[in-house]
Amino acid sequence: KQWYQRRVRGSIWDAMCVIRNLVRDNRIVYGGGSNEISCAVAVSAAADKVPSIEQYAMRAFADALESVPMALAENSGFAPFATLAEVKSRQIKENNPRLGIDCMDNGENDMKEQHVIETLIGKKQQIMLATQLVRMILKIDDVRSPGEEE
Repeated sequence: KQWYQRRVRGSIWDAMCVIRNLVRDNRIVYGGGSNEISCAVAVSAAADKVPSIEQYAMRAFADALESVPMALAENSGFAPFATLAEVKSRQIKENNPRLGIDCMDNGENDMKEQHVIETLIGKKQQIMLATQLVRMILKIDDVRSPGEEE
């Protein structure tokens, strides 16, 4: 009984945080890993234009972005690599950044049609926190110096 009460409280708290984020900034992005796939495609394309060794860091960042849709696919019982490759190729071919992982197995990958959304402010915070964590780890490992350009 207490476990259910904690779960209900946690769910209500999460819903209130979403509402708070929408009040602060009412812009949304489509979920289901669609925005991560789209960002990964854009970062990979930008990496193709960088002639220096920095392109490898950019490609690693793009690969890291793809871990979200891969986790969604795996947790939904799909083959993660095959599912990601299929959705990513469709996103590029159809030029539709709303295509994501169909976790409910409805046969529809368009997250707008499935009404799967996330707040933009929440998604930005997730990416910024993950990036800051990686930068801290790189500083600890002496890969980056503290005064190095952001």
